Amino acid sequence: MDPLDPPSSPHSHEEKDIRPPHRVRDRGRSRFPLALGSALLAAAATTTALWLAGAFDREVVRITEVVEVREVVSSPAPAETPVQSDNTPAPTRPPAATSGSAERSLVDETTTPALTETEPLQSATTDEVTVPVFAPTDLVAVVASQAIPSIVTVQSLDEESNRAGSGSGVVMSPDGFIITNHHVIDDAFTLKVIMSDGLSYPAELIGSDPLMDIAVLKVEAGNLPYIRFGSMEGLRTGEPAIAVGNPLGLDGGPSVTAGVISAFDRSLVTNPLTGESLYGLLQTDAPITRGSSGGALLDVYGRLLGITTAIGLSDVGAEGLGFAVPISLVEGIVDDLMSEGEVRHAFLGVRGSSAFSELDDGVESPLGVEISLLEESAIGDAGAEDGDVIVALDGVAVRSMPQLVSRLRSYRADDPITVTLQRGDQTLDIDLTLDRFPS
Repeated sequence: MDPLDPPSSPHSHEEKDIRPPHRVRDRGRSRFPLALGSALLAAAATTTALWLAGAFDREVVRITEVVEVREVVSSPAPAETPVQSDNTPAPTRPPAATSGSAERSLVDETTTPALTETEPLQSATTDEVTVPVFAPTDLVAVVASQAIPSIVTVQSLDEESNRAGSGSGVVMSPDGFIITNHHVIDDAFTLKVIMSDGLSYPAELIGSDPLMDIAVLKVEAGNLPYIRFGSMEGLRTGEPAIAVGNPLGLDGGPSVTAGVISAFDRSLVTNPLTGESLYGLLQTDAPITRGSSGGALLDVYGRLLGITTAIGLSDVGAEGLGFAVPISLVEGIVDDLMSEGEVRHAFLGVRGSSAFSELDDGVESPLGVEISLLEESAIGDAGAEDGDVIVALDGVAVRSMPQLVSRLRSYRADDPITVTLQRGDQTLDIDLTLDRFPS
């Protein structure tokens, strides 16, 4: 019998024993594609089952667009700056997401530089706030989901008319302090705050500042969700801005609009009859309507950039411009109201108008503020004269009267200040102590 012929019987051990070894190996190879195909089918079935179960609902669109956000807040003692293992300062970056090791590694390896391990923060307590990994298309939704629980409706009741008005407010601390607008609570007999979840609290007025349209309220509640203060440092025109408020006092909780920071240092006449104005405002195209006053203007990290206060109007109606008191002013005003119940605004004692210098080619260039002294004038007592032009405060250039007033809003009565004047061809520095703005 030829050894290569198949055996005549499957039970013939003798013929089986003389079968060449390479025939056995050939049959092993033929089974390998079948095993691989079975494994792939099993993997596909498992993936399909997980997909149907919703395991892949979290979508990361393109790895290059995934961002990470971190904020570490230490209190009460300031934390030491973390350092890398090579003793160079650790880069500041937003916080680690908690959405899974796979997504973390993708973010760390493809979108942000890898960080070396840092030394622990040396602080009594450290609160770390983590925002999930998200794609830019989800930015507004992520910020809104964090902010909405901290936005409240403020209702005011007038004793005489017994009619309620409403506005918005921002919870600024877990123990119940709330920021809103002065005009929201002005002349109110009683105040009530309604949280986004529908809970209602009576509110106490801590203090109010009509000059910058800011007020602080207090409710007796604890462990409230709150919004942290942001910063104006490095903020640029065109950066995203998200407004959250309660327009028209509508039921259903806060609403969200989005836009950009349109401009800085805007002035706005709030009462044409009296000439009352607000200065140093942020301008945004994020829609702000009645009832949203006192709400939050937020950055992309959900931090407070300003308290929304007004909208731009003309004879044709709303102009699509919203205005907010910037956090750089809000923070000082809130501190004063909480510590003293009032704000001791600074007073220079001048009237003024923008002054210009003429260049050689006839073009006019902003120079500063030409002043006329009032009867009681801190700057007059220090040696200024009518017709002098203020060109700087503490070395920071001033080019217009609104800008001068805006800069003064960051000072308080009794603060020392150096005012730089242009008098003819002379430049003078005058040191003085600011008076208090008259009531």
